[in-house]
Amino acid sequence: MTANPAAQRPARRVGRRGFLAGGLGVLAAAAGGGAWALDRYVLDHVEVSGASGITAQNVAVAEAAGTGTATATTWTSDTSTITIETVSTGSGSDKITYFVADVQVSDATIVRSAFANDQFGENITANPSEIAASVNAVLAINGDYYGFRETGIVIRNGVKFRDSGARQGLAFYADGSMKLYDETATTADELLAAGVWNTLSFGPGLVQGGKVIDGIDQIEVDTNFGNHSIQGNQPRTGVGLIAANHLLFVVVDGRSSGYSRGVTMPEFAQIFAGRGASVAYNLDGGGSSAMVFRDSLVNNPLGKGQERGTSDILYVAG
Repeated sequence: MTANPAAQRPARRVGRRGFLAGGLGVLAAAAGGGAWALDRYVLDHVEVSGASGITAQNVAVAEAAGTGTATATTWTSDTSTITIETVSTGSGSDKITYFVADVQVSDATIVRSAFANDQFGENITANPSEIAASVNAVLAINGDYYGFRETGIVIRNGVKFRDSGARQGLAFYADGSMKLYDETATTADELLAAGVWNTLSFGPGLVQGGKVIDGIDQIEVDTNFGNHSIQGNQPRTGVGLIAANHLLFVVVDGRSSGYSRGVTMPEFAQIFAGRGASVAYNLDGGGSSAMVFRDSLVNNPLGKGQERGTSDILYVAG
């Protein structure tokens, strides 16, 4: 198992952007520190525009089929097959509803990442369905919300955008494999040289070697003001690998009694392990958890049917 330097993890976010815009605005009027917080957590800071136009240097990118055969829950093309299953367990206040997308691709580069507004930087957000539409994604889930952090190794579609290791990350390799790794023990350049196609930086890792990782019910990602634990019953998004180029995208709804209570971190990990994942990783969750299939929202975020803006998505190109 890779190291999981949770204690080194900086802020993911302070509540959510809308909350901050109002709450920190009040602080800004009251103290200079509020103005700093508005700048850090609310105002857009674009570092790279037209991010998708930057070409990967170490990976040959496959061309997505673009067209395929679809039903309400399936997709088949020359480069990908997708099957989405809705699962409900329990009843009443103990009911859980989640969505599993079984994804197989002909080449690892068919699974890609996209940024909100095609811009890399801090606090830049758009709804996952909007980001998905901008890249003609067949299937998408929310990513790691990298833009609310200043740290983490961010490699997307074979391009380095940030090299500030701080936590346990997930690396997608061009050979179709996926590995948990310690960001503090390597660099973005080393990862690119090893054939990494994408990285995600949130965590924790859920499954390693087909088994649920011990201690994931104790990890706290964020401890700064205005944020809350990732533990307990929560909506969640994660990604796992069954075999090379065979992935699972899982979104669990939550915080909606009678529809879905959400799941604990060990329960989330068990969903992946029970379906044969050898590796799995937790992404941004809560109200951010979203799955989009062919321009339609699959899940029901917080039982309200409304998406929340995020920095990025992970998607299947076609």
